[in-house]
Amino acid sequence: MNANNLKNFRLFLCSALLLCFSVFADGQQIKPAIVKTPVDVQTNTLERTFQLKSKLMRRDMPYRVVLPSNYENSNEKTFYPVIYLLHGLTGHFDNWTDKTKLKDYARNYNYIIVTPEGSNGWYTDSATVANDKYESYIVEELIPEIEKNFRAEKKRESRAVAGLSMGGYGSIKFGLKYPEKFALVGSFSGALQAASLTDKLLGNGWKALTDSIMSVYGAENSTTRAANDVFRIVREMPAGKNKTLPFIYLDCGTEDGLIGTNREFSSLLLEKKIPHEFRQLPGVHNWVFWNSQIEEFLELSTKFIK
Repeated sequence: MNANNLKNFRLFLCSALLLCFSVFADGQQIKPAIVKTPVDVQTNTLERTFQLKSKLMRRDMPYRVVLPSNYENSNEKTFYPVIYLLHGLTGHFDNWTDKTKLKDYARNYNYIIVTPEGSNGWYTDSATVANDKYESYIVEELIPEIEKNFRAEKKRESRAVAGLSMGGYGSIKFGLKYPEKFALVGSFSGALQAASLTDKLLGNGWKALTDSIMSVYGAENSTTRAANDVFRIVREMPAGKNKTLPFIYLDCGTEDGLIGTNREFSSLLLEKKIPHEFRQLPGVHNWVFWNSQIEEFLELSTKFIK
């Protein structure tokens, strides 16, 4: 990470601390009860919460599903594309439906939208905690669970993944590592440098960030870091693989401390001739920005998923 990006990242820490404080202040850190909810009469959208008994994680993993408004009345042979939406650090699986107008936006699309629990695990199999396998859990257990229990299309062209901050990093990583599974990936204010951060670089910054980074990625030169560094994955990508990748959507607020890293990643994608779109828009690292960007992403998605 260069000096300018490090400076910007420290600014991001300040904004993230404020965001973290607001999350604790409004009580969102309390784990919600797992219940099945009825049709949302205001948006005519089905929202339900479930638990998956994960063998990899050795615990129950909650996730939320927003179904198309016509899902229950549609023909049994009607199947729908799926978008997986990933939350950010200190967040939870219910953030997208509770903090944005996702359900309102979803009325205009025949998608199944799934919001998994990622805790502070960076959507990565931890180098230090044996049962924290957030990458393998989503790829090997959650996706098959959704395709088993819902009328979800099982083809690449009908699957997308996107997320904010930590989830933006996770979605990019899934697209690069599993291009056969996704037609489109989206990153909103992505913390794309996660795998290269260390406690030395972070200093006395946000403790939740430092603890999660060191727990997930381990020592500075660990194999986990090498395998999950999205910059390194792109730089070392074999010739021709760029043609197999999903389309990548990136955005970041121009007042966000992560803007430098996102610009650097977009430049790398250009160098490697990897198809993508990068939007730099006025905004900071907050839910106002992410609410607007999930609306934009859903509109864009119709060009890439079927």
